[in-house]
Amino acid sequence: MAAPQSPGSTSTRTAPGSTLGRALTWPAVTAGLGMLLIYNSFGTSADGKPPTPPAAAVAPAVPEVLGSHAAPRPVAPSGRPAGPALLRSVPTRLQIPSLGVNAPFTGLALGAGGRLNPPPANDPNLVGWFKDGVTPGERGASIVAGHVDTLTGPAVFLQLQFLKPGATVDITRADGSVATFKVDSVETFSKAKFPDKRVYSDTASAQLRLITCGGPYNKTAKDYEDNVVAFAHLDSSKNG
Repeated sequence: MAAPQSPGSTSTRTAPGSTLGRALTWPAVTAGLGMLLIYNSFGTSADGKPPTPPAAAVAPAVPEVLGSHAAPRPVAPSGRPAGPALLRSVPTRLQIPSLGVNAPFTGLALGAGGRLNPPPANDPNLVGWFKDGVTPGERGASIVAGHVDTLTGPAVFLQLQFLKPGATVDITRADGSVATFKVDSVETFSKAKFPDKRVYSDTASAQLRLITCGGPYNKTAKDYEDNVVAFAHLDSSKNG
């Protein structure tokens, strides 16, 4: 996948000329409180055995990134419900004005071997969410992920690492409402030392996590070494 660059700057990533076209593989789901996210490059799913999926996911869980330690124990939300929250409603469109992102959603389901299928690689302007998890705006941590690039070039989250704290993320939902999230931070984590609990643990307030690949490209592993994660909270909502 290509390394995002800010206008007029030189990328700090190490990315070979062939990195465009590295898609992502996706999470596996574990029992307990919900989903185990295993985020990696497309075509490298043999790097680890996926956990056995549950009969049904009952709430968001604590995920891990491929290459990190064994799956952590599910973590329950701490504290009483806080802040605004919405009822469950499927997301239909993601807009990030400061990055020029305007993309439809697709629901992601489990495929063979218990892995969550990625968004179609032939559509670079598409984001996905685990459809059995928390919908954006509900209380808890909702996970939204997209490609940084695909076989055809740059993709929807190419510039995610440049998203600034205080920026807004608007998610239109099937019930006609628009949930507006405010970005708290954008951070890059090594996949080998990914802070699973911090990113994926359930929360007492309505939270959003936007995730893509980042960092140097490892030619041997055919994978980016890092994940870029944007942390955001529900700030307001309105009828569309």
